[in-house]
Amino acid sequence: MLQVGQNAPDFTLFNAEKESISLSQFKGRNVVLLFFPKAFSGVCTKEFCDVRDNLQVYNNLNAEVIGISVDSESTLAEWKEKEGYNFNLVSDIDKIVSKSYDTLYEVGVSKRSAFVIDKDGILQYVEVLEDGYQVPSFENILSTLSALN
Repeated sequence: MLQVGQNAPDFTLFNAEKESISLSQFKGRNVVLLFFPKAFSGVCTKEFCDVRDNLQVYNNLNAEVIGISVDSESTLAEWKEKEGYNFNLVSDIDKIVSKSYDTLYEVGVSKRSAFVIDKDGILQYVEVLEDGYQVPSFENILSTLSALN
C-alpha cells in the first residue's frame, strides 16, 4: 500500500473529453486524486458535487482535482455534463492505475480513495476506504493542501 512520503505513481489516462492526461503534467501544482467506484451512483454523485461546488477552494490552494474510475470515457463524459463537473474525470478502464495505487476492489471497481500529491510528485495524504458508502475526509484533504502552501 502506498504511504505518505513516497513518490506518486505516474500515469497517463484519457479524460471525459478524450484528452490524454498524465500526472506528471501537473508538476509544480498540488494534485488531489479521487478514485471512485461508479459514475452516476448516489454516493459518488454527492461526493463529486461537493468537490464541484468547492472547486475554487482547491484552486486557491494551487490544487488540481482529478477523479478516476474504471468507467469508460463516454460514461464519464455523460456524467460530467449531467452534473456540471468542472474538473478532470479520467478513465482507468484497464484498471492499471487503480492497481498501482492499490485501490481496486475484487469486484473490479476502484475503491473510494483520496491522494494528495505535492508539487514535486510526493504523496502527502493517503486515504483508501474499504466501505464504498463512506467518503474521504475533505477536511483532512484541505488541511493537507493548506499546509503545502
